[in-house]
Amino acid sequence: MLGFKSVHDIVRVDDLLAGELPLLMGAGPVPLADSVARANTLMINHLGSTMDTVLEQVMQMGAYLFQSSDATILGVAGPASAGLEMAVSNLVTPATRVLSVCNGHFGMRIAEMAARAGGDVVRLTTPPFHAAAADDVARELRRGRYGVLTICHGETSHTVHNTALPEICRIARAQGCLVLVDAVCTLGAMPFQMADWHIDAAVVGGQKALGAIPGVALVAFSPRACARIEARREASAHWCLDARLAADFWLRRAYHYTAPVPGILALHEALRLYCEETPDERFLRHRRCSHALQAGLRALGLSFAVEPGVRLQTVLGVRLPDGVDARALRESMSRESGVDISGAFGLDIVRIGQMAEQCRAPNLLRTLRALAAALAEQHYEADLAAALAVTKRLLNDAASGRVRLLPNPPSGYTRMRDASVPAEEPEVQPE
Repeated sequence: MLGFKSVHDIVRVDDLLAGELPLLMGAGPVPLADSVARANTLMINHLGSTMDTVLEQVMQMGAYLFQSSDATILGVAGPASAGLEMAVSNLVTPATRVLSVCNGHFGMRIAEMAARAGGDVVRLTTPPFHAAAADDVARELRRGRYGVLTICHGETSHTVHNTALPEICRIARAQGCLVLVDAVCTLGAMPFQMADWHIDAAVVGGQKALGAIPGVALVAFSPRACARIEARREASAHWCLDARLAADFWLRRAYHYTAPVPGILALHEALRLYCEETPDERFLRHRRCSHALQAGLRALGLSFAVEPGVRLQTVLGVRLPDGVDARALRESMSRESGVDISGAFGLDIVRIGQMAEQCRAPNLLRTLRALAAALAEQHYEADLAAALAVTKRLLNDAASGRVRLLPNPPSGYTRMRDASVPAEEPEVQPE
């Protein structure tokens, strides 16, 4: 056996993961709710009446998630990047001009996918840590006849929220251009309205704001996008990611390839939790926790890479004090405190997630403690007491209604019947 003298040299997974698992507070994957974790341990036949029911409910809940009653929703056995490649490879042909809005690593990744699909790609880049401006997009769209525009709702690498997305979509639609949106770190945690914003393809992965697992993604196509796909003369270069073939399984319940059954069950449960909580309550929880954590981080003496108006609430880009090594800090947090946060593709920041189960008061407080301890290891004395106090105060004020973080509820959101609002989290007690 290559690399091993005998099978006894191979360490069992149970032994590799002995003890408490790390608290995942980076840019994804995120901690799992208990019911999602249980669903991910189950196995049933990937075809048959039980799976038919699961898929039908995933489609219904997916329509609620994307906020579109007429979108065609397909699943992908793969990461969110595979979902993006499905969207790109089905909408982009060698004759397609593509405008890719790039304000970070993932915008550039979509542009590369479009180029590999044969598209004539123009990259519209922004300065680091800046959002895309609708005027800049409109100006470029007027310069040439584009068939597809790609953009990230939240650019995870630079922790930027493209707040102008609804206006950009309106401009693109007026130009006859399809809009493809990466919503991987926003859908499930922030308002997103596929139909009202005129989005033609949207992609979400399981492992971030949805609170499911890596390896399963959802892709939603508008009727305009479906018409474009049906009109293709050439077959997609990707057999597994061919939307017309994928529809055999997801829409007609016929065989395409063996589906990742536990992942689909975990996705189903994560979507059920989303629907049960309701968008308004879920978005408020995310805003409340992100707002409180940001205040705590500032109290530690830290700052942010992105200005407040376009700062991504689900993944925070945090600048460290001079002389503090980001990699050593992350390693210390993981080793000493069991808290994992993320680097940033070579950028001089660390990234802290506020998605799904990350947005729970105990997780925020544990992260602040771990961060303060790791800073102290590098001789930076942060005021942990002040950070914990302000974080708890804001969490308690928001929970009691003394602070309203959303000026208005997400307008136009439909509601699923029988969706219940869970009780508030218990008040955080001061130390």
